[in-house]
Amino acid sequence: MRRGGHDGRGRRHALVLVLGLMSACAAAPRLTLPATNDTLVLPAGQFRLAFPPREAEAAGMVRLAVEHAMPRLARWGAFEAPVTLVIHPDHESLEVAANRSGYDFLRVWARDEQIEIQSPRTWTPSGAAPAQVDEVLLHELTHSLMFQRVGDARTRMHKAIPLWFREGMAYFTAEQGYRALSLEDLARYLHEHPTVDPVAQADRIYREDNAVVYSAAYHAFTFLVRRYGEDAVRDMLQRMRQGAQFPEAFEHAVGIPVDAFLRDFHRYVYLRGFKGGRITRPVTADP
Repeated sequence: MRRGGHDGRGRRHALVLVLGLMSACAAAPRLTLPATNDTLVLPAGQFRLAFPPREAEAAGMVRLAVEHAMPRLARWGAFEAPVTLVIHPDHESLEVAANRSGYDFLRVWARDEQIEIQSPRTWTPSGAAPAQVDEVLLHELTHSLMFQRVGDARTRMHKAIPLWFREGMAYFTAEQGYRALSLEDLARYLHEHPTVDPVAQADRIYREDNAVVYSAAYHAFTFLVRRYGEDAVRDMLQRMRQGAQFPEAFEHAVGIPVDAFLRDFHRYVYLRGFKGGRITRPVTADP
């Protein structure tokens, strides 16, 4: 369905912004865990659920979401270390655990071996639907798995993995493309902002154009997989685990430097290569 007009694009930007704030991946202090816990042992890894007794029902939803995530995560490999999923009874306790204040829409905060979760019963006035929990947990578990696949506890956070790859991989695995801006919307953004690259400059424009950054990440990772295959991504992860930084691992796995790949992706979107047929460079485009 074609979308047009400022209002339509604004709604799409708001939708992706909310998703971006609902889930995030970074380091945070480790706090004392709730007393009640449950251990889930699966072929792909071990998961510990920690939660207050009153959150037993929410823990059941999270447990099912972890089980449901495993088939899609299997394409990238297995977890090397156990993952603890901590369920917090309210938003305030989540912000404390994530060491983030004022993020009203934050619902989940992920790291390599621990994921902080605001109880799904509090996500909306009527609580979260199981499908919502499945989607968000699959996204977050992708973050945890990616970091575990690229190194051990000492090295995995220092691989220079760019935002577009981290978030693109999570969006792709969780099949969240329906939440992203369309390629046409992204192309329009590039035409309207000729000096800005929402992929290569993601960290610089993240606060101002959050929705564009997440959408560009999804489309760039999808472009990577469609052109070079999932084997290239697995090869990248393995090379980083063996000691390479992201740029080196990318070039060995894909065959071209990261910068060259990003230029290809930029041209593909800017010139609307996704529409097929002959691509004609607009006369207003940069040479």
